[in-house]
Amino acid sequence: MSLLARLAPHLPYVRRYARALTGDQTTGDHYVRVALEALAAGERVLEANLTPRVALYHVFHAIWCTSGAQLESPQDDDSLATDDTTRRLMRIAPRSRQAFLLTALEGFTPSEAAQILGTDFSEVEQLIAEAQSEIDAELATDVLIIEDEPVIAADIEALVKELGHTVVDIAATRTEAVDAVARKTPGLVLADIQLADGSSGIDAVKDILARFDVPVIFITAFPERLLTGERPEPTFLITKPFQPETVKAAIGQALFFHPRKANKQAA
Repeated sequence: MSLLARLAPHLPYVRRYARALTGDQTTGDHYVRVALEALAAGERVLEANLTPRVALYHVFHAIWCTSGAQLESPQDDDSLATDDTTRRLMRIAPRSRQAFLLTALEGFTPSEAAQILGTDFSEVEQLIAEAQSEIDAELATDVLIIEDEPVIAADIEALVKELGHTVVDIAATRTEAVDAVARKTPGLVLADIQLADGSSGIDAVKDILARFDVPVIFITAFPERLLTGERPEPTFLITKPFQPETVKAAIGQALFFHPRKANKQAA
C-alpha cells in the first residue's frame, strides 16, 4: 500500500487538529504539507510500532515543534483567533493545548497522546489537568441540574462547585426545570432522562433549547433512549454510575467548544 493510501483517511483529521493548534487553517495546512513532504522525501518516517494515525500525528508534531511552536507568542496567538473558541484555545500554554486537543478533539487516549508528543503517560495527564484548570477558571458559569435522585444531585452539585461554577437550581421534574430557567438563564444544563413525576428530561431540555442556546450534558442510566439514530444525538452523554473525572472533563469540553449565539426570544 502506498504512503498516500495509508494516510489519506487520516488527513482531514490531522488538518482539523493543525487548524485548532495554530488558530488558522492556512497556517495549519502549511505544517501538514511540510510533514507530508518530509515523509515523501524520506526525511521523516512513520514509526512501525505505531498505528498509521498515531504515527502521522507524531511526524506532524516533530515538524511543528521544530518550527511553528517556536514562533508562538501570546500577541500573535490572539491576532490569529477568528472566534471565541479559537481565542480560548490559543491562550492555553502550547504543550497543554496539544495534550488537550489530542484527547478532547481528536479522541486519542492519553497513552496515544504520549506517543504522539514523545513523552510519558503521567506528563500527558498533568498537561490535560493544567489545560482543564485554565478552561474551568475562564468559563465559570451558572449551572442548572435536572436530577430527581437527591444523593446523585448532591454529588453532581459538589463536582460543579469544585470546578468553580455556581449551581443556580436543582430541578426534579420537567416543570421545575422550565420554571428554573425562567427565573435564571443557565450557562450549562446537566440533565437526567427519567424524572420524579414520570416526566422526561429530554422534553425538559427541548423546552429549554427552544428558548435558550446553552450546552447540555445528559447523565443517565438509560443512554439507549438517546442513542436511537432517530433524532440528533447529544454530543455529551455520560452513563450512570459515572466517574467524577468523566463529568468534570465533559463540563470543561461542553463549555469550551459550545459556539456562543444570541439567545432566542421567548414567544
